[in-house]
Amino acid sequence: MQSPPDPRSITLPVHRLGLAEAGDADLPRTVPIEAPIAIEVGGFGYAVMMATPADLEDYALGFALAEGLIERADQMEAVDAVPLEFPDRAGEGRVLRLWLSPDRAGLALDRARTRLGESSCGLCGMDSIEAVLAPLPRLKADLAVTREAIAGALNALSEHQPLGRATGAVHAAAFCAPDGTIVLAREDVGRHNALDKLIGALLREGLDPAGGFILLSARCSYELVEKTVRAGCPLLVTISAPTSLAAQRAEVAGLALVSLARRDSALVICDPQDVIKK
Repeated sequence: MQSPPDPRSITLPVHRLGLAEAGDADLPRTVPIEAPIAIEVGGFGYAVMMATPADLEDYALGFALAEGLIERADQMEAVDAVPLEFPDRAGEGRVLRLWLSPDRAGLALDRARTRLGESSCGLCGMDSIEAVLAPLPRLKADLAVTREAIAGALNALSEHQPLGRATGAVHAAAFCAPDGTIVLAREDVGRHNALDKLIGALLREGLDPAGGFILLSARCSYELVEKTVRAGCPLLVTISAPTSLAAQRAEVAGLALVSLARRDSALVICDPQDVIKK
């Protein structure tokens, strides 16, 4: 009997790109699954979180406790996890339905109304997952980047991280010319913020993101892929590994994605438009 798929990870075919050492190879790489989880409490939309869709009952209890919805495990009467598939777009999601004891249900309803009132998107349930997985614009790439350019940018990144050197606690996002020269860099405690700052700096300077590539000192989650695509940059290089949804979204949008980029090697997760010249 075939074992059920692992809800925590998938295996992708990738290409190892030798940088400081030889050893190009096609090989498999296991990446964690990232999926939107729409949390409903008592039938009301409460939040949408990105998570690995495993151990969801534990997640529901921990989330509810952290949110102040419950104080004890027995105040959670039931948890239902419903998978959702969207054949017309990359990715899938879950609706996580939490049912609380009567003495906590009123509090949860008040909190849900407050959260929805504070949100500008007004998303809940399936609609919110559809919004997370909304189709991205397809990139048009007119860029050629060599392994030497990627290696050069990696080697130079620390020179553009003064706050990182001082604290060891921030991320960096850099925009690189096709030859690997770092043109602009920004730092922040949040990897998403660092990328937003970099894109904003490119806009202020009147620089076209399509004319180079972005290098991030971070794990590659789907939001970073989407920000890069919406900025119009055709290549994203990250120092850590991607999630499943990041890889899927990059492929569909035509974004070249290179991850686990280190001084010795990097993994080409996808390159739909042959941006990387091997």
